[in-house]
Amino acid sequence: MNSEQITSINNSTEEYRDKWLKLSPVAIIYFAIQFIKNTASNFVYLIPAFVIGYQKLADNIISIIVGVTGVLVFIAVSALVKFYFYQYRITGQRAQIHSGVFQKKHIDLPFERIQNIRFEQPIYYRFTDHVCMLLDTAGSSKAEAKIIALPKPVAEALKQEILLFKDHKTNTEDHPEPEQKQEERETVLNTRSVRDLVIHGLASNRIWIVLGALAPFFNSISEQVIEGIESFGVDLEALMSSTQYAMWQYILVIASATFVIIALLALVSVIGSVITFYDFRLTRSGDRYIRRNGLFTRHEVAMRLRRLQMIVYQQNWLDRLLQRVNLKFEQLNASIERYSASTAGGKIMVPSVTLKEAEGLAANAWPKHQMGTINFHPISKRLMVRNLLIAFWLLIVPSITFSYFGYYEVSLGLGGLFLLLIPLIALRWKRWGYANDGQFIYIRKGLIGVNYRCFPIHKVQQTSFYQSWFMRRFKLCTVGFVLACGGQSIPFIKEISGDTLIDETLHQVESLKKSWM
Repeated sequence: MNSEQITSINNSTEEYRDKWLKLSPVAIIYFAIQFIKNTASNFVYLIPAFVIGYQKLADNIISIIVGVTGVLVFIAVSALVKFYFYQYRITGQRAQIHSGVFQKKHIDLPFERIQNIRFEQPIYYRFTDHVCMLLDTAGSSKAEAKIIALPKPVAEALKQEILLFKDHKTNTEDHPEPEQKQEERETVLNTRSVRDLVIHGLASNRIWIVLGALAPFFNSISEQVIEGIESFGVDLEALMSSTQYAMWQYILVIASATFVIIALLALVSVIGSVITFYDFRLTRSGDRYIRRNGLFTRHEVAMRLRRLQMIVYQQNWLDRLLQRVNLKFEQLNASIERYSASTAGGKIMVPSVTLKEAEGLAANAWPKHQMGTINFHPISKRLMVRNLLIAFWLLIVPSITFSYFGYYEVSLGLGGLFLLLIPLIALRWKRWGYANDGQFIYIRKGLIGVNYRCFPIHKVQQTSFYQSWFMRRFKLCTVGFVLACGGQSIPFIKEISGDTLIDETLHQVESLKKSWM
């Protein structure tokens, strides 16, 4: 860090330093929309109920108008009050924020505690070129500080000031002698086309999330659908009881209706994927990875390479069929999902890349990793045996009991469920695997899909060794590793293998004494 850089940055932020400042009026829109989002998230499961009861609501138009007007007024007043009580200042090497109406919140965040800097630019901020600046710290489950509306040039200058401060502190501690700072420029590592995002939307699990949310209302929805069809003069009961149509025709109609429903849900998933990851760009500047994406709200996340804790290849069954991978660079707090895959502060996800692209991106970060070539050791089949025994006692024993009391249908259902679980239990065991090449530990697991995880041994902060009575009898164990991004475990491996793995890990951590961040 040289004096010219510091002077330039300080000049850019001089107007905003050492005094309490109010937000730009555009922040009122932000507060209003956040209030709506937070309220809607608590009532999302009631949406189908409101849709079903639309007829009753339609009969009370005046009440609806009065209610909606009251809600809008309340939202506007709430946003204005939050805007009025929000103020911030940058003083010294710290960011301070005062906010809250009834419950006051005061944040005093030194630059040295900041581990991650993120930008969000909602679509309504683009007209005034403002951004939200989110400052994360290690060990925090959410953004530690959030400056709601900063002019983008000021936010960029403040970001550079924080990064240069931290670079200077790190260089002073690790390299007391002065270093010549090289000019860094961003290099594009990966972009995602709309076609890639469509594939990601189809392969993601958003469809099943929607179905799960609607599950409690299937009965009411079906009744409303039937009433709607009959309103067009179609007598479904007479149609289904008619003998003029063959059974295959009924099956074809039901299959067609199911296909249309699934297609609509898939469309929702694809639209969500495109909105979230639109114009995705992953770039590298020196040792920093920067991810930018978003259609309506632009997100920007930066990650230092030394803070990278683990690389994950994630594939569900459709990803495997299409030979695609969701690649994740996980750093601090990656085990805590804050918002969504796109905005989680602890990770950078590159959606639906090919296997070759995933290998290239992983090698760019850790050139010596062997994720795609290393041979995994299987875990003990005793895991499969244990899970089968648990399923037997939970399903077969009750099935026999129900059969004894004459509930044959329930008994048959439990028995059928047990038979369905057998191949899943076997597949779950088959997916498990682990490997160690002396520098990295690799873990493979999954069910229908499969996940591959890779992390450097020197990043391990804590290990664990566990044995149940069942495992001890067969000289088996479960070993665990705690990283800054969360814990990872390998179950049902040989006791001697577990001891060796833990000893080698602790020896390398102790001997290398490398920083984990």
